[in-house]
Amino acid sequence: MPPSTRLRFKTRIFALIVVFSNALGNCLLTLGLRQRYAKLAFAPLDYILAIFDPWVAFGVAFLIVWLLSRMALLSWADLSYVLPVTAFGYVVSAFMGRVFLNEYVSPARWAGALLIAIGIGLVARTAPQTTAVDPHTKQTSVPVAARAPESA
Repeated sequence: MPPSTRLRFKTRIFALIVVFSNALGNCLLTLGLRQRYAKLAFAPLDYILAIFDPWVAFGVAFLIVWLLSRMALLSWADLSYVLPVTAFGYVVSAFMGRVFLNEYVSPARWAGALLIAIGIGLVARTAPQTTAVDPHTKQTSVPVAARAPESA
C-alpha cells in the first residue's frame, strides 16, 4: 500500500473515531446529567459527584478517547482538513439528540446539518496532508504544486 493511501486510510479511521467518540460522549454526558442533576448549582462538589453517575462517567470516558484520537489525528493531518471533516460530529450529535434524547430538531437545524455534510464532502476529497516531513532531517517540504514559481 503506497504511503499516501495508507495516510488517507489511517486519517479516515481516526476521523471516524473522533466524530463518534465526541458525539457519543456528549450524548451520554447529557443523558446522565439530565436524569439526576436537572439543575446543578455552581458548587464544584456537585460536579465532582456527578462524575460518578455511570452515564456521565461513560460520557467522560468517550470524551477522553475523543481528545486522544483528535490529538493523534492532528499530529499528521492538516488542521484545515481535520476540523472540517470532524465537524460531522455536529450532524451525528443532532441525530443522537433527536433519537436518544427525544429532542426537537428544527428544520433550520437539519438544514444546517445538511450544509455541514456538504462542506465535509468537499473537504474530504482533498489530501489530508499538504506538507511532507522528511523523517531523517525533520524538515518540512512543500509539495511542488504549492511552491511559488521561481523567477528568472
